[in-house]
Amino acid sequence: MEVPDTFLVLRGHRVLLDADLAALYGVETKVLNRAVKRNIERFPADFMFQLTAEEARRLRCQIGTLNEDDRPGRGEHRKYLPHGFTEQGVAMLSSVLRSPRAVQVNIEIMRAFVRLRQMLQANADLGRGLADLEKRHDAQFKVVFDAIRQLMAPPAKPKPPIGFGRKEP
Repeated sequence: MEVPDTFLVLRGHRVLLDADLAALYGVETKVLNRAVKRNIERFPADFMFQLTAEEARRLRCQIGTLNEDDRPGRGEHRKYLPHGFTEQGVAMLSSVLRSPRAVQVNIEIMRAFVRLRQMLQANADLGRGLADLEKRHDAQFKVVFDAIRQLMAPPAKPKPPIGFGRKEP
């Protein structure tokens, strides 16, 4: 079972959205949220939170429409704001959703969180190692270190121009 790359960073936490988790668990989003509501005392704010309207709007702009329902006559968008689950919240879902599939999904999600944490730690270790090397060597390698730092930095995506451009004759 492969956990998709649906981790988001919201409010300083790496989270998975309720709709993504529901798809992994093989249940409808409303079923997952209903189970959470019935056990809300297990989900404090650092385990799960509801996105604000602005956060949901920005997400919709980033990932397109949130078509949740294939039934004819139903709306294209969610009725309620989505929930984000932190690593602890995902772990708590295993006590709320008790199917064999839920257990397997939780194991894979926990492994994905661990891999994500290891990747972040490796990048931090690389940065510290580079800083140590830079301290030990003269300015003669400054150009090399600067180039390495640029390669380590995430690529900046240029924003496409908004509106229509007019060509000058």
